[in-house]
Order: sequence, then structure tokens, then C-alpha cells
Amino acid sequence: MYNFDKIIDRKNSKSVKWDFTKDVFGTDDVLPMWVADMDFPAPEEVIKAMKERVEHGIFGYTKPTKLTAEIIQNWLDRRHNWKIQAKEVTYSPGIVTALGTAILAYTERGDHIVIQPPVYHPFFEMVKKNDRQLLYNNLSLHNGRYEINFDDLENKLADERAKLFILCSPHNPSGRVWSKEELTKIITLCVKHNVIIVSDEIHSDILLFDNHHTPIASIPYEHEVKIITCIAPSKTFNIAGLQASALIIQNDSLRRRFVEVQRSQGLTSLNIFAVTAMEAAYQYGGNWLDELIAYLEQNVLFVKSYLEKHFPEIKVIIPKASYLIWLDIRELGINDEEARKLLLRKGKLALESGSKYGEPGEGFLRINVGCPKSTLEEGMKRLVSAFS
Repeated sequence: MYNFDKIIDRKNSKSVKWDFTKDVFGTDDVLPMWVADMDFPAPEEVIKAMKERVEHGIFGYTKPTKLTAEIIQNWLDRRHNWKIQAKEVTYSPGIVTALGTAILAYTERGDHIVIQPPVYHPFFEMVKKNDRQLLYNNLSLHNGRYEINFDDLENKLADERAKLFILCSPHNPSGRVWSKEELTKIITLCVKHNVIIVSDEIHSDILLFDNHHTPIASIPYEHEVKIITCIAPSKTFNIAGLQASALIIQNDSLRRRFVEVQRSQGLTSLNIFAVTAMEAAYQYGGNWLDELIAYLEQNVLFVKSYLEKHFPEIKVIIPKASYLIWLDIRELGINDEEARKLLLRKGKLALESGSKYGEPGEGFLRINVGCPKSTLEEGMKRLVSAFS
């Protein structure tokens, strides 16, 4: 039903991905496959709802309603078998914004926050910019799969200043989907040491190769668990520019505190188009998403087979979720800065260096395959050309 092969020119649309490469990489003469948005139009049902809202012509103050929360409630039940109550839903313009709010709400200056590098770089930034201290529970790569060192995690959580643990589930940049057993261990350790969990689950809808995502807050546990779950339609339906995300906070006092801090920042609602698109996407976007996932799976397999044939020194870590692939280039024997220069000058290709995701990310690259097959083919040619 949907044509994901269609090329849409995004230049001169104020696109961060396509129009700001000179600001980020120092040149605009490159194919951008870096920032995490896709080159596909949103589902037609979302576009239709947006057009109808535009045609209404009045764009006054807007708030999500009980219906908005119920739509999210139904989506989580259908896609993840997670039953929540509508009252547990609150909103934020974005998940990075929500991380900042959670840091201010649940910690004080000088407190320690645990993260798991290599991981989404705003985790680092939001902690540091809010005068909190980072504790690193570095992930270990074994046979193309990242693993958690639980002994080290407990040591970090046991720190008396540790107040918050930020989880990336599924994991960005590797696309790792954490098992129910792993998530249960995390819960056990956080409960034991009275640490609040903030779980970024923005990639949880884009599940590849029949993988199953378990929302950490859906796992039954004998003691009360303090969890803030962050979700959004932005990655799933390619509507990040509309700035809409939702938080599921089942603990009443945690939710009240979160909303209290939001209000102190003047964050009281979502914009009118964010609400419209979120509702339409979660109500009517399921079929589009299913077809998108099938298309992305073929893109992932293409990258794997292409590099195995043309440049086997680059190892592909197959993602279980998302449209991002983590490439291991350590066999090339070059550092991240040398790799970056070769990609830009020789390959004319803009990718994200692994060191952006913390020290354990050095020697890796992240590539975005959320694009038409023809764009991906060109990107693979440039990647091989850069390092040949």
C-alpha cells in the first residue's frame, strides 16, 4: 500500500539532516545519513488529519484530552501488551526535554546519575548541563551483542549519591532489545538501592525480525518500582519536528512532581499539531508501521550483505529495533577523527562517529537506513569508497 522507494527532495526545507550539514560537518557536499529521522513521508492518515486541522483555520491554545491518553493507552495495549490507566499519561515536547525535567524533579546538584555507554549522546549532555555527575556502567560487546555488567551496575547504583538510572530501551545506537530477564534484574537493583528509573523507549515500536519489546514498567514486581517511561510517535512515524512525546508515570507522587517541575518551566501543553498528529498516528498508523518495518528489515539485510561482499573488514551489528545500524570499523586501525575525514573528503558521506556515544563507542559508526533503497545503495558505495 505504501511506496517507501519514492525519493522526496528535503533540501531547503529547514531540515536538520539535509540543510545543516555544513554547520555540523563543515561541508554541505555530502550525503547525510546521520541524524535519526527518516526520509519517508508520514502515514497518509496523519497527513490527512493535519490538513483537516489546518483547514479549520483557528490555532488557539490547545491541550491533550482524555481521548488523547486513551489513544495512547490503546496503542500500548495493542503493540506491547501493556495495560496502563489513562491518568498515568502526561506529555512533553520531546524525550530529551523530559529527561531534563526528570533530572530537575528527582535529583539535586551534585547527585549521581547512571547511564550505559555507548548510548544516545543527550544522556550525557542533560546530566552535565544540569550540574549532576555521571556514573558509567559501560556495556560490553560480545559476538555482536551488547551485554550489561550487572556487578558493575550494582556498584554504581549503590553509590549513596546515585539517584537516577537512565535506561535506553531498545538501545540506541546498537538496536539491542533488552530481555525481560535483564530488565527484571535492573528493577531489582534499582529497588534495592532506591534509584529511580527513567526509561527512554522511543524506538520500541520499530521492532525488526520478530523481536519483542518489554516495557520495563510492565513487568510485575513485588515491591513498588519508581519508573518514568518515555515514548513518542516521532521516530516511529517520522514526525519528530512536531515535538510530541508522552510519559507514563504510574507512581502518583512521581507524576505530580514531574508535572510540578514542568509548570515551573512553563511547559504546560503540546502544540496543536503535535496533539493532532500523535492521535492520528497511534489510531491509524499501524498498517503503515508494519510495512515500514518490513522495508527496514530489507535495508538492514542489504547493508549486511553489501559489506560482507565489498568490505568485510567493517562488521555490521544487526539491530533488533530502530532504523539505525552500528558499524564496527575497529579492524581498519584508524581513529574516529581519521574515519570522519575519510568519510567526508573521500566518500562524501556524513555519518555519526561512535565516540559521540561515549568512550566505548570509539571505533564505531552509526548509519541511518531509514531511507529509500536507492539512497541506501548510494550510501554504501560512498562508505566503501571512503575506506578503500
